[in-house]
Amino acid sequence: MPINILMPALSPTMEKGNLAKWLKKEGDTVKSGDVIAEIETDKATMEVEAVDEGTIAKILVPEGTQDVPVNDIIAVLAGDGEDVKAAASAGGGAAPKPAEAPKPAEAPKPSAAAAAPAPAAAPPAPKPAAPPPAPQPAAAQANGHARIFSSPLARRLAKEANIELGRITGTGPHGRVIARDVEDAKSGKGLKAPAAAPAAGPSIAPSMSDKQILALFEPGSYEVVPHDGMRRTIAQRLTASVQNVPHFYLTIDCDIGKLLAAREEINAAAPKDKEKKPLYKISVNDFVIKAMAVALQKIPNCNVSWTEGGMLKHKHSDVGVAVAMPGGLITPIIRKAETKTLSTISNEMKDFAARARARKLKPEEYQGGTTAVSNLGMYGINHFTAVINPPHASILAVGTSEERPVVRGGKIEIASIMSVTLSCDHRAIDGALGAELIGAFKQLIENPVMMMV
Repeated sequence: MPINILMPALSPTMEKGNLAKWLKKEGDTVKSGDVIAEIETDKATMEVEAVDEGTIAKILVPEGTQDVPVNDIIAVLAGDGEDVKAAASAGGGAAPKPAEAPKPAEAPKPSAAAAAPAPAAAPPAPKPAAPPPAPQPAAAQANGHARIFSSPLARRLAKEANIELGRITGTGPHGRVIARDVEDAKSGKGLKAPAAAPAAGPSIAPSMSDKQILALFEPGSYEVVPHDGMRRTIAQRLTASVQNVPHFYLTIDCDIGKLLAAREEINAAAPKDKEKKPLYKISVNDFVIKAMAVALQKIPNCNVSWTEGGMLKHKHSDVGVAVAMPGGLITPIIRKAETKTLSTISNEMKDFAARARARKLKPEEYQGGTTAVSNLGMYGINHFTAVINPPHASILAVGTSEERPVVRGGKIEIASIMSVTLSCDHRAIDGALGAELIGAFKQLIENPVMMMV
Protein backbone atom coordinates (compact mmCIF):
# COMPACT_ATOMS: atom_id res chain seq x y z
CA MET A 1 0.00 0.00 0.00
CA PRO A 2 1.64 3.31 -1.03
CA ILE A 3 2.18 5.91 1.68
CA ASN A 4 0.99 9.45 1.01
CA ILE A 5 3.31 12.27 2.10
CA LEU A 6 1.15 15.25 3.08
CA MET A 7 1.84 18.97 3.32
CA PRO A 8 2.52 19.27 7.07
CA ALA A 9 1.06 21.86 9.41
CA LEU A 10 4.22 23.40 10.82
CA SER A 11 2.39 25.71 13.20
CA PRO A 12 -1.11 25.83 14.74
CA THR A 13 -2.12 28.75 12.48
CA MET A 14 -0.66 27.42 9.23
CA GLU A 15 -3.24 26.81 6.49
CA LYS A 16 -1.04 26.86 3.39
CA GLY A 17 2.67 26.66 2.63
CA ASN A 18 5.08 27.01 -0.27
CA LEU A 19 7.01 23.92 -1.36
CA ALA A 20 10.37 25.66 -1.73
CA LYS A 21 12.64 22.74 -2.55
CA TRP A 22 12.76 18.96 -2.85
CA LEU A 23 15.91 17.47 -1.28
CA LYS A 24 15.04 13.99 -2.61
CA LYS A 25 13.98 12.96 -6.10
CA GLU A 26 11.81 10.19 -7.48
CA GLY A 27 13.51 6.82 -7.01
CA ASP A 28 15.52 7.90 -3.96
CA THR A 29 15.40 5.69 -0.89
CA VAL A 30 14.60 7.44 2.38
CA LYS A 31 14.68 6.46 6.04
CA SER A 32 12.63 7.80 8.89
CA GLY A 33 14.13 11.15 9.93
CA ASP A 34 15.67 11.96 6.53
CA VAL A 35 15.07 15.55 5.43
CA ILE A 36 13.12 15.34 2.17
CA ALA A 37 11.91 18.88 1.47
CA GLU A 38 11.94 22.52 2.54
CA ILE A 39 8.63 24.25 3.22
CA GLU A 40 8.16 28.02 3.46
CA THR A 41 5.54 29.22 5.92
CA ASP A 42 4.47 32.82 6.42
CA LYS A 43 7.30 33.28 8.92
CA ALA A 44 10.08 30.79 8.25
CA THR A 45 11.59 28.12 6.01
CA MET A 46 11.49 24.69 7.65
CA GLU A 47 12.72 21.21 6.85
CA VAL A 48 10.31 18.30 6.43
CA GLU A 49 11.43 14.88 7.61
CA ALA A 50 10.26 11.49 6.37
CA VAL A 51 8.29 9.55 8.98
CA ASP A 52 8.42 6.21 7.13
CA GLU A 53 11.01 4.19 5.23
CA GLY A 54 10.69 3.50 1.52
CA THR A 55 11.31 4.86 -1.96
CA ILE A 56 10.01 8.15 -3.36
CA ALA A 57 7.65 6.74 -6.01
CA LYS A 58 6.11 9.96 -7.28
CA ILE A 59 6.39 13.70 -6.57
CA LEU A 60 2.97 15.28 -7.07
CA VAL A 61 3.78 18.89 -6.15
CA PRO A 62 6.88 20.30 -7.85
CA GLU A 63 9.26 22.56 -5.97
CA GLY A 64 8.44 26.25 -6.23
CA THR A 65 4.69 25.60 -5.91
CA GLN A 66 3.02 28.21 -3.70
CA ASP A 67 -0.03 28.11 -1.44
CA VAL A 68 -0.24 24.33 -1.08
CA PRO A 69 -3.03 23.59 1.46
CA VAL A 70 -2.12 21.72 4.62
CA ASN A 71 -2.76 17.95 4.32
CA ASP A 72 -2.67 17.98 0.49
CA ILE A 73 -0.69 15.02 -0.91
CA ILE A 74 2.71 16.27 -2.12
CA ALA A 75 4.41 12.92 -2.84
CA VAL A 76 3.91 9.16 -2.70
CA LEU A 77 6.26 6.76 -0.91
CA ALA A 78 6.54 3.07 -1.81
CA GLY A 79 7.09 0.92 1.27
CA ASP A 80 9.80 -1.73 1.60
CA GLY A 81 9.31 -4.52 -0.91
CA GLU A 82 6.57 -2.63 -2.73
CA ASP A 83 6.63 -2.13 -6.50
CA VAL A 84 7.63 1.51 -7.06
CA LYS A 85 5.84 1.85 -10.42
CA ALA A 86 2.65 0.39 -9.00
CA ALA A 87 2.86 2.74 -6.02
CA ALA A 88 3.45 5.69 -8.35
CA SER A 89 0.40 4.90 -10.46
CA ALA A 90 -1.69 4.26 -7.35
CA GLY A 91 -0.45 7.50 -5.83
CA GLY A 92 -1.26 9.41 -9.00
CA GLY A 93 -4.80 8.16 -8.69
CA ALA A 94 -4.95 9.04 -5.01
CA ALA A 95 -3.82 12.61 -5.53
CA PRO A 96 -7.01 13.89 -7.13
CA LYS A 97 -9.07 12.68 -4.15
CA PRO A 98 -8.50 15.85 -2.13
CA ALA A 99 -9.43 17.74 -5.29
CA GLU A 100 -12.79 15.95 -5.34
CA ALA A 101 -13.96 18.58 -2.89
CA PRO A 102 -15.15 20.59 -5.92
CA LYS A 103 -17.74 17.84 -6.55
CA PRO A 104 -20.16 19.75 -4.36
CA ALA A 105 -19.99 22.20 -7.27
CA GLU A 106 -21.66 19.47 -9.32
CA ALA A 107 -24.53 19.49 -6.86
CA PRO A 108 -25.83 22.67 -8.50
CA LYS A 109 -26.58 20.48 -11.58
CA PRO A 110 -29.56 18.86 -9.85
CA SER A 111 -30.53 22.30 -8.62
CA ALA A 112 -30.19 23.43 -12.25
CA ALA A 113 -32.82 20.82 -13.08
CA ALA A 114 -34.80 22.22 -10.20
CA ALA A 115 -34.20 25.70 -11.58
CA ALA A 116 -37.92 26.09 -12.08
CA PRO A 117 -38.78 25.75 -8.37
CA ALA A 118 -35.73 27.86 -7.46
CA PRO A 119 -37.12 31.10 -8.87
CA ALA A 120 -40.41 30.24 -7.23
CA ALA A 121 -38.57 29.84 -3.94
CA ALA A 122 -36.69 33.11 -4.45
CA PRO A 123 -39.69 35.49 -4.31
CA PRO A 124 -40.65 34.47 -0.75
CA ALA A 125 -37.29 35.82 0.46
CA PRO A 126 -37.94 39.41 -0.69
CA LYS A 127 -41.61 39.27 0.34
CA PRO A 128 -40.91 39.16 4.10
CA ALA A 129 -38.90 42.35 3.57
CA ALA A 130 -42.02 44.03 2.13
CA PRO A 131 -44.11 46.15 4.52
CA PRO A 132 -47.24 43.93 4.81
CA PRO A 133 -45.79 40.87 6.62
CA ALA A 134 -43.46 43.07 8.76
CA PRO A 135 -43.69 41.21 12.10
CA GLN A 136 -41.19 38.43 11.34
CA PRO A 137 -38.36 40.48 9.80
CA ALA A 138 -39.05 43.27 12.24
CA ALA A 139 -38.73 40.89 15.13
CA ALA A 140 -35.70 39.15 13.76
CA GLN A 141 -33.83 42.31 12.76
CA ALA A 142 -35.39 45.68 13.51
CA ASN A 143 -38.67 47.62 13.64
CA GLY A 144 -39.72 50.37 11.23
CA HIS A 145 -37.28 52.76 12.93
CA ALA A 146 -34.30 50.35 12.54
CA ARG A 147 -34.33 49.59 16.26
CA ILE A 148 -32.98 46.14 17.10
CA PHE A 149 -34.77 44.12 19.77
CA SER A 150 -32.19 42.80 22.24
CA SER A 151 -31.62 42.25 25.95
CA PRO A 152 -29.38 44.67 27.89
CA LEU A 153 -26.88 41.85 28.54
CA ALA A 154 -26.76 40.98 24.84
CA ARG A 155 -26.12 44.63 23.95
CA ARG A 156 -23.26 44.82 26.43
CA LEU A 157 -21.71 41.52 25.26
CA ALA A 158 -22.00 42.57 21.61
CA LYS A 159 -20.31 45.89 22.36
CA GLU A 160 -17.46 44.14 24.22
CA ALA A 161 -17.04 41.67 21.33
CA ASN A 162 -17.16 44.52 18.76
CA ILE A 163 -20.06 42.84 16.89
CA GLU A 164 -22.94 44.87 15.43
CA LEU A 165 -26.31 43.75 16.80
CA GLY A 166 -27.80 44.05 13.31
CA ARG A 167 -25.56 41.19 12.17
CA ILE A 168 -26.78 38.77 14.85
CA THR A 169 -29.72 36.43 14.31
CA GLY A 170 -31.96 36.57 17.38
CA THR A 171 -33.40 33.35 18.81
CA GLY A 172 -35.25 34.87 21.77
CA PRO A 173 -38.99 35.61 21.90
CA HIS A 174 -40.10 37.36 18.67
CA GLY A 175 -36.55 37.25 17.30
CA ARG A 176 -35.04 39.15 20.23
CA VAL A 177 -31.21 38.99 20.40
CA ILE A 178 -30.16 37.37 23.67
CA ALA A 179 -26.79 36.68 25.32
CA ARG A 180 -26.56 33.17 23.85
CA ASP A 181 -26.89 34.60 20.32
CA VAL A 182 -23.92 36.92 20.93
CA GLU A 183 -21.80 34.03 22.21
CA ASP A 184 -22.73 32.02 19.09
CA ALA A 185 -21.90 35.01 16.87
CA LYS A 186 -18.37 35.13 18.27
CA SER A 187 -17.71 31.78 16.61
CA GLY A 188 -19.49 32.80 13.41
CA LYS A 189 -22.84 31.10 14.10
CA GLY A 190 -25.90 33.13 13.16
CA LEU A 191 -23.76 35.99 11.89
CA LYS A 192 -25.26 37.85 8.92
CA ALA A 193 -22.05 39.12 7.32
CA PRO A 194 -23.42 39.94 3.84
CA ALA A 195 -26.17 42.21 5.17
CA ALA A 196 -23.69 44.02 7.40
CA ALA A 197 -21.48 45.16 4.54
CA PRO A 198 -23.87 47.66 2.95
CA ALA A 199 -25.22 48.75 6.34
CA ALA A 200 -21.78 49.57 7.64
CA GLY A 201 -21.20 52.21 4.99
CA PRO A 202 -19.67 55.31 6.75
CA SER A 203 -16.07 54.24 6.18
CA ILE A 204 -15.49 53.78 2.46
CA ALA A 205 -11.95 52.40 2.36
CA PRO A 206 -12.53 48.98 4.06
CA SER A 207 -15.46 48.15 1.74
CA MET A 208 -13.69 49.19 -1.48
CA SER A 209 -12.90 46.36 -3.86
CA ASP A 210 -9.58 46.00 -5.65
CA LYS A 211 -11.23 47.24 -8.85
CA GLN A 212 -12.56 50.35 -7.12
CA ILE A 213 -9.15 51.17 -5.68
CA LEU A 214 -7.32 50.60 -8.99
CA ALA A 215 -9.85 52.82 -10.73
CA LEU A 216 -8.60 55.76 -8.65
CA PHE A 217 -5.13 55.64 -10.23
CA GLU A 218 -3.93 56.12 -13.77
CA PRO A 219 -3.15 52.79 -15.51
CA GLY A 220 0.58 52.23 -15.74
CA SER A 221 1.31 54.58 -12.82
CA TYR A 222 1.73 51.71 -10.34
CA GLU A 223 3.06 48.18 -10.01
CA VAL A 224 1.03 45.43 -8.29
CA VAL A 225 3.21 43.47 -5.87
CA PRO A 226 1.29 40.36 -4.70
CA HIS A 227 1.09 39.86 -0.93
CA ASP A 228 3.17 36.99 0.40
CA GLY A 229 2.05 34.78 3.27
CA MET A 230 3.88 36.83 5.90
CA ARG A 231 2.31 40.15 4.86
CA ARG A 232 -1.18 38.58 4.79
CA THR A 233 -0.69 37.07 8.25
CA ILE A 234 0.56 40.36 9.70
CA ALA A 235 -2.42 42.20 8.19
CA GLN A 236 -4.94 39.66 9.50
CA ARG A 237 -3.53 39.44 13.02
CA LEU A 238 -3.02 43.16 13.57
CA THR A 239 -6.40 44.06 12.08
CA ALA A 240 -8.01 41.54 14.42
CA SER A 241 -6.00 42.97 17.32
CA VAL A 242 -7.08 46.57 16.70
CA GLN A 243 -10.72 45.51 16.22
CA ASN A 244 -10.98 43.12 19.17
CA VAL A 245 -8.44 44.31 21.75
CA PRO A 246 -9.28 47.59 23.54
CA HIS A 247 -5.91 49.38 23.60
CA PHE A 248 -4.84 52.19 25.89
CA TYR A 249 -1.42 53.86 25.98
CA LEU A 250 0.92 55.12 28.70
CA THR A 251 4.02 57.17 27.86
CA ILE A 252 6.90 57.99 30.20
CA ASP A 253 10.38 59.53 29.86
CA CYS A 254 13.37 57.63 31.23
CA ASP A 255 16.77 59.10 32.11
CA ILE A 256 19.20 56.46 30.87
CA GLY A 257 22.44 58.19 31.81
CA LYS A 258 23.38 55.48 34.34
CA LEU A 259 22.43 52.79 31.83
CA LEU A 260 24.71 54.20 29.12
CA ALA A 261 27.61 54.41 31.60
CA ALA A 262 27.00 50.82 32.79
CA ARG A 263 26.76 49.59 29.20
CA GLU A 264 30.10 51.17 28.36
CA GLU A 265 31.78 49.57 31.38
CA ILE A 266 30.27 46.13 30.75
CA ASN A 267 31.30 46.11 27.08
CA ALA A 268 34.81 47.34 27.91
CA ALA A 269 35.22 44.47 30.41
CA ALA A 270 33.80 41.77 28.07
CA PRO A 271 36.12 38.75 27.72
CA LYS A 272 37.72 38.16 24.32
CA ASP A 273 37.86 35.05 22.13
CA LYS A 274 40.96 33.67 20.40
CA GLU A 275 40.68 36.30 17.69
CA LYS A 276 40.48 38.99 20.40
CA LYS A 277 36.86 39.77 19.59
CA PRO A 278 34.51 40.43 22.55
CA LEU A 279 32.29 37.46 23.45
CA TYR A 280 29.31 39.82 23.74
CA LYS A 281 28.35 43.42 23.13
CA ILE A 282 25.42 44.66 25.19
CA SER A 283 22.93 47.02 23.52
CA VAL A 284 20.41 49.41 25.06
CA ASN A 285 17.71 47.05 23.79
CA ASP A 286 19.16 44.20 25.88
CA PHE A 287 18.71 46.37 28.99
CA VAL A 288 15.13 47.15 27.87
CA ILE A 289 14.29 43.43 27.50
CA LYS A 290 15.72 42.62 30.93
CA ALA A 291 14.00 45.59 32.59
CA MET A 292 10.62 44.68 31.07
CA ALA A 293 11.02 41.06 32.19
CA VAL A 294 11.90 42.02 35.78
CA ALA A 295 9.14 44.66 35.88
CA LEU A 296 6.56 41.98 35.01
CA GLN A 297 7.80 39.90 37.93
CA LYS A 298 7.42 42.92 40.24
CA ILE A 299 3.88 43.58 38.92
CA PRO A 300 2.69 39.98 38.30
CA ASN A 301 -0.92 40.97 37.58
CA CYS A 302 0.37 42.49 34.32
CA ASN A 303 2.11 39.26 33.28
CA VAL A 304 -1.16 37.85 31.94
CA SER A 305 -3.07 36.77 28.83
CA TRP A 306 -6.80 37.32 28.33
CA THR A 307 -9.01 34.37 27.43
CA GLU A 308 -12.82 34.24 27.48
CA GLY A 309 -12.65 31.43 30.04
CA GLY A 310 -10.30 33.18 32.48
CA MET A 311 -7.07 35.11 32.94
CA LEU A 312 -3.79 33.27 32.35
CA LYS A 313 -1.25 34.41 34.94
CA HIS A 314 2.24 33.51 33.75
CA LYS A 315 5.05 32.47 36.07
CA HIS A 316 7.87 33.63 33.79
CA SER A 317 8.44 36.70 31.63
CA ASP A 318 8.72 35.50 28.02
CA VAL A 319 9.56 38.68 26.12
CA GLY A 320 9.02 38.87 22.36
CA VAL A 321 11.27 41.27 20.46
CA ALA A 322 10.18 42.68 17.09
CA VAL A 323 12.78 42.02 14.38
CA ALA A 324 12.44 43.65 10.95
CA MET A 325 12.98 41.37 7.97
CA PRO A 326 12.30 41.56 4.23
CA GLY A 327 8.54 41.73 3.67
CA GLY A 328 7.50 42.21 7.30
CA LEU A 329 8.56 41.47 10.85
CA ILE A 330 8.72 38.60 13.30
CA THR A 331 8.86 38.47 17.08
CA PRO A 332 11.29 35.86 18.45
CA ILE A 333 10.89 35.27 22.18
CA ILE A 334 13.46 35.42 24.97
CA ARG A 335 12.08 32.76 27.32
CA LYS A 336 12.37 33.30 31.09
CA ALA A 337 14.11 36.60 30.39
CA GLU A 338 13.96 37.60 34.06
CA THR A 339 16.39 34.76 34.90
CA LYS A 340 18.96 35.52 32.17
CA THR A 341 22.03 37.73 32.24
CA LEU A 342 22.39 40.68 29.87
CA SER A 343 25.13 38.86 27.96
CA THR A 344 22.89 35.79 27.47
CA ILE A 345 20.00 37.98 26.28
CA SER A 346 22.36 39.82 23.92
CA ASN A 347 23.74 36.64 22.33
CA GLU A 348 20.27 35.06 22.02
CA MET A 349 18.95 38.16 20.28
CA LYS A 350 21.86 38.23 17.80
CA ASP A 351 21.21 34.57 16.95
CA PHE A 352 17.44 35.10 16.65
CA ALA A 353 17.83 38.19 14.47
CA ALA A 354 20.21 36.42 12.06
CA ARG A 355 17.98 33.35 11.73
CA ALA A 356 14.80 35.45 11.52
CA ARG A 357 16.13 37.35 8.50
CA ALA A 358 17.04 34.02 6.90
CA ARG A 359 13.55 32.65 7.81
CA LYS A 360 15.11 29.84 9.82
CA LEU A 361 13.27 30.30 13.12
CA LYS A 362 11.23 27.39 14.50
CA PRO A 363 7.57 28.04 15.42
CA GLU A 364 8.25 27.53 19.13
CA GLU A 365 10.84 30.32 18.93
CA TYR A 366 8.34 32.99 17.88
CA GLN A 367 4.92 31.77 19.07
CA GLY A 368 3.47 32.58 22.48
CA GLY A 369 5.19 34.94 24.90
CA THR A 370 3.70 37.18 27.59
CA THR A 371 4.71 40.64 26.32
CA ALA A 372 6.77 42.25 23.57
CA VAL A 373 9.23 45.06 22.91
CA SER A 374 9.36 47.10 19.69
CA ASN A 375 12.36 49.44 19.42
CA LEU A 376 12.56 52.02 16.62
CA GLY A 377 15.16 54.16 18.38
CA MET A 378 17.84 53.18 15.88
CA TYR A 379 15.75 54.89 13.18
CA GLY A 380 15.65 58.16 15.10
CA ILE A 381 12.00 57.77 16.16
CA ASN A 382 11.50 59.37 19.57
CA HIS A 383 7.87 58.33 20.19
CA PHE A 384 5.33 55.89 18.73
CA THR A 385 2.61 53.44 19.81
CA ALA A 386 2.67 49.72 19.02
CA VAL A 387 -0.17 47.27 18.35
CA ILE A 388 -0.57 44.41 20.82
CA ASN A 389 0.03 40.94 19.39
CA PRO A 390 -2.33 38.49 21.21
CA PRO A 391 -1.97 36.48 23.40
CA HIS A 392 0.19 39.27 24.84
CA ALA A 393 -1.59 41.80 27.06
CA SER A 394 1.01 44.52 26.52
CA ILE A 395 3.76 45.77 24.24
CA LEU A 396 6.45 48.39 24.93
CA ALA A 397 7.33 50.86 22.15
CA VAL A 398 10.85 52.25 22.64
CA GLY A 399 12.07 55.48 21.09
CA THR A 400 15.57 56.85 20.62
CA SER A 401 17.61 58.34 23.45
CA GLU A 402 18.43 62.01 22.99
CA GLU A 403 19.92 64.82 25.01
CA ARG A 404 17.18 67.00 26.49
CA PRO A 405 17.18 69.78 29.09
CA VAL A 406 15.84 68.68 32.49
CA VAL A 407 15.43 70.52 35.78
CA ARG A 408 17.25 69.06 38.80
CA GLY A 409 17.38 70.89 42.10
CA GLY A 410 16.15 74.05 40.46
CA LYS A 411 18.90 73.94 37.81
CA ILE A 412 18.67 73.09 34.13
CA GLU A 413 20.89 70.19 33.13
CA ILE A 414 21.32 68.07 30.01
CA ALA A 415 20.29 64.41 30.33
CA SER A 416 19.96 61.38 28.01
CA ILE A 417 16.20 60.83 27.85
CA MET A 418 14.41 57.88 26.22
CA SER A 419 10.62 57.95 25.76
CA VAL A 420 8.73 54.65 26.00
CA THR A 421 5.03 53.96 25.43
CA LEU A 422 3.25 50.96 26.92
CA SER A 423 0.20 49.64 25.02
CA CYS A 424 -2.13 47.64 27.29
CA ASP A 425 -5.08 45.34 26.69
CA HIS A 426 -7.76 47.01 28.84
CA ARG A 427 -9.60 43.70 29.26
CA ALA A 428 -6.62 42.35 31.22
CA ILE A 429 -4.77 45.42 32.53
CA ASP A 430 -6.49 48.49 34.00
CA GLY A 431 -5.01 51.98 33.80
CA ALA A 432 -3.61 52.11 37.34
CA LEU A 433 -2.10 48.62 36.94
CA GLY A 434 -0.48 49.60 33.64
CA ALA A 435 0.91 52.72 35.32
CA GLU A 436 2.50 50.51 38.00
CA LEU A 437 4.14 48.37 35.31
CA ILE A 438 5.62 51.26 33.34
CA GLY A 439 6.69 52.86 36.64
CA ALA A 440 8.53 49.68 37.63
CA PHE A 441 10.17 49.62 34.20
CA LYS A 442 11.30 53.25 34.57
CA GLN A 443 12.82 52.55 37.99
CA LEU A 444 14.78 49.57 36.62
CA ILE A 445 15.97 51.20 33.39
CA GLU A 446 17.12 54.32 35.26
CA ASN A 447 18.92 52.22 37.91
CA PRO A 448 20.20 49.18 35.98
CA VAL A 449 22.00 47.77 39.02
CA MET A 450 18.52 46.93 40.41
CA MET A 451 18.04 44.39 37.59
CA MET A 452 20.87 42.31 39.04
CA VAL A 453 19.35 42.04 42.53
